[in-house]
Amino acid sequence: MTRYARDEFDKVPEAASRQGVHRTASAPSRVRLWPILAMGVAALAIGLVSFLILPKLGFNTTASQASASVESAPLAGTGTAPSATPSASAPVASTVPSASSEPTQDAGPSPESTAPASQQAVVDRTQAVAIYNAAGTAGLASRVGGTVQGDGWRLGQVGNWSGAPQKSSVIFYAGPQHLASAQALAGLLNIPTVVDSTEFQSPLVVVLGPGYR
Repeated sequence: MTRYARDEFDKVPEAASRQGVHRTASAPSRVRLWPILAMGVAALAIGLVSFLILPKLGFNTTASQASASVESAPLAGTGTAPSATPSASAPVASTVPSASSEPTQDAGPSPESTAPASQQAVVDRTQAVAIYNAAGTAGLASRVGGTVQGDGWRLGQVGNWSGAPQKSSVIFYAGPQHLASAQALAGLLNIPTVVDSTEFQSPLVVVLGPGYR
C-alpha cells in the first residue's frame, strides 16, 4: 500500500477486469491514397485530350496565325517587307545565246585549203638548171654551174644572158611545183629573189646579175 491518502481515482470495483484509469486506444490513422490517384488520373486524361483531340478540332489555328504574322512582319534591318516578286530593275538571265558566241564554220578557210604551195612541192634535183651570166664577169656562169652540179643538181644550159639587162641576180621557176627547188637553189647560191615565170624552156633558170661574186 502507498502512504498517500485514497482519492476518487482509487474507487474502482475490485471485481472489475480493468484496473486504474486508461484511455481508449485509437486505431492508427491510415493515409488515404485514392484522392491522389484520382487527381493523377484526371490530369493524365486532360493531357491526352489536349494533345490528341484538341488539334483535330481546330484549336491550333491561333498558333498558326501567330506564326504567319511573324513571317509577314517587316524585316528589322531594312524596315520594308520582303517582296514576293522580283524587282523590275533586277537583271534577268538571258537564255538566248549570243550570235557572236556561237562558233561558225565559215569563219575562215580550212588549214588544208590554205596550205601554201611550198609545203606541197618538193625539191627535185633531177630538173635541169640553166645558168646565165648577166654580170659581165668572164667565167662566172661556168663557176656557178660547177657549184650547182656539185650539190647534186642536173646542170642544163650554161652561157651569157641575152635578155633584158638585169639589175640583180634572180632565179626563175616555172609554176608552184618548182618553188621548193627554186628556194633550195636560192639558199645554195645566196640569191634572195625568186620569180615565177613560164617564159623559159627550162623549169629552173639562174640569172647572175651585176655585183654577183
